[in-house]
Amino acid sequence: MSRPQRIQIVADADATPKQAEVLDRLRRPDGTVLNIFATLANHPDLTRRWLVFGNHVLAKSTLTPRVREIAILRVGWLCGSDYEWGQHVLISRELGITDTEIDRLKDDLVAADWSESEACVIRAADDLHHHHEISDSTWQALREHYDEQQCMDIVFTVGQYTLVSMALNSFGVPRDHGVPGFDD
Repeated sequence: MSRPQRIQIVADADATPKQAEVLDRLRRPDGTVLNIFATLANHPDLTRRWLVFGNHVLAKSTLTPRVREIAILRVGWLCGSDYEWGQHVLISRELGITDTEIDRLKDDLVAADWSESEACVIRAADDLHHHHEISDSTWQALREHYDEQQCMDIVFTVGQYTLVSMALNSFGVPRDHGVPGFDD
């Protein structure tokens, strides 16, 4: 899914000192910077502050990595964010989430193949996406499997990746080399 690139990627050679600081902080071991970060470097102050919250959601929440990735993939799909979907397909595969499971997250209805605890996370993502709140029945199902902090982290994970998907889609951030899209 190709969108026009509305905000350009900051190249190392063109970076201001503040942009260079952001890029250096986000550089991968091979020296590259993901396109999302090279685009967000256009607003270094926003990026630095956003990274604190994003780091909690991605690496420090109370959710297991598997549950987190199921929620993120569902949001990426629902938001039509090819970039977000592709990045998290790669992360999910590293965690052992199968391609069959990943493909099932594209289904309009939650497949019976999910465990009840995972199915209610998918339903929570759907509720939040479509209604901007979790329904009472979904909340009750979540509480059978997740404690209060985990339920809060589910809401904030879905919210964070909805925001990221909106930004990626609006800014037209191109997928990084080798990252799959919806059709891959």
